[in-house]
Amino acid sequence: MYPTLRRLLLCLLTLVPGMASAAWQVISAEPGKRVELDRASIKKDETGKSIARGRIILEKAIIDPKTSMSYRIVEAVNRYDCGSRSYSTLKRSYFKDEGELLREEDVKVQVEMPVRTGMLDDKLLREVCRPKPGGDATLAASRTADKVNEAAGELRKANEALVQKEVKRANLQTPSPEKTEPEAKPAAHAKPAAHAPIAVTASAVPARVARSHFPTGNAVTGDTHAHIHWSYEGEGGPENWGRLKPEYATCASGKRQSPIDIRDGFRVDLEAIQFSYRPSPFRVVDNGHTIQVEVSGSHISLLGKTYELAQFHFHRPSEERVNGKSFDMVAHLVHKSEDGKLAVVAVLLEKGMEHPLIQSVWNNLPLEKNDYVTPPGLTIDVAQLLPEDRSYYTYMGSLTTPPCSEGVLWLVLKQAQPISPEQLAIFARLYRHNARPVQANFARMIKESR
Repeated sequence: MYPTLRRLLLCLLTLVPGMASAAWQVISAEPGKRVELDRASIKKDETGKSIARGRIILEKAIIDPKTSMSYRIVEAVNRYDCGSRSYSTLKRSYFKDEGELLREEDVKVQVEMPVRTGMLDDKLLREVCRPKPGGDATLAASRTADKVNEAAGELRKANEALVQKEVKRANLQTPSPEKTEPEAKPAAHAKPAAHAPIAVTASAVPARVARSHFPTGNAVTGDTHAHIHWSYEGEGGPENWGRLKPEYATCASGKRQSPIDIRDGFRVDLEAIQFSYRPSPFRVVDNGHTIQVEVSGSHISLLGKTYELAQFHFHRPSEERVNGKSFDMVAHLVHKSEDGKLAVVAVLLEKGMEHPLIQSVWNNLPLEKNDYVTPPGLTIDVAQLLPEDRSYYTYMGSLTTPPCSEGVLWLVLKQAQPISPEQLAIFARLYRHNARPVQANFARMIKESR
């Protein structure tokens, strides 16, 4: 048995160095683009967070607005917090093609973004946070040896138990290994260490497996309670968000939280939001908290800064209130600038006529949560969601979901858009209530277009 285990160990050790040769790992592949992770780039920084490089490879090149040249590959260096399930972008590089750098930029302000279960970022985080199979051959070999030694110990223990069972069955008065007296002599060929207690229990092996497959902080082991995931009601409800995880503490202690009741604003001549929205392919996901639509190629400009539109999603009823009034629903259009700043445009929705864009989204709802629907050949024009009157309220707030990060620029359009009773009923069957209660204002400045 032992020669077999030694041969197994040698085989595993010879395989470890070879794993590092494959740097790029495909995480997601779909028509038009492929997402890859450079596993060889994964490393820990001084804070214990993981740094990794990923890239998106586009089938068709797109024009870079900064250089007016085209690029096909975008690489990003991200920092992942495996415990809090969040990430921030440190650097981006744009390539005309493989090895042909167009430009690169450091992200001056890193914003911690929560990772939603089932999303593409979730797949990347899982790969980054799981044990690295290559790169550090010695460490990998050591871990492999530990596992083999553990397996050998378990086999020895199992064999001893079988021997004792047979001995008892034969009515021999042989004490069990746990009660062996000091003067009992082991067999001549056996080493004393083979009879030392082996710290392997029925629950220990599953616990090790759990720790190897789940990011630190979310592992569910035999001696810890299952993590309560945040939600809109029950133990994981908004009143408890700040206590669910240390990294959610801002949800309870923050002084710039969203949503708020918008009232008593300064009526001034606000700069008009420049909407540059264009039709684009889209994909729809039910992420367990809302219906979310991911788009590309659109942006807004305000106060000399450009924010790219990443996605929009829905809440019922509206999270924000205006002079105490709540609306039937709201659509939040989430934008992000190159320096990582977030700007959210809120489009209030109230019962009326059917909205064509919302109907396009409802037509492509996924059948299962966390599954994506990418309608082939269809595009969506988010500009259809905007009202004719683009006047707005603005204030500084936060994300309305954990970790409730602050520093978010909120732009709430004054004019509500219609949504039909049938469209409201469809969303209500999926999410009866998914709105965070209004938060304390803390004397924040609110401005509104006059």
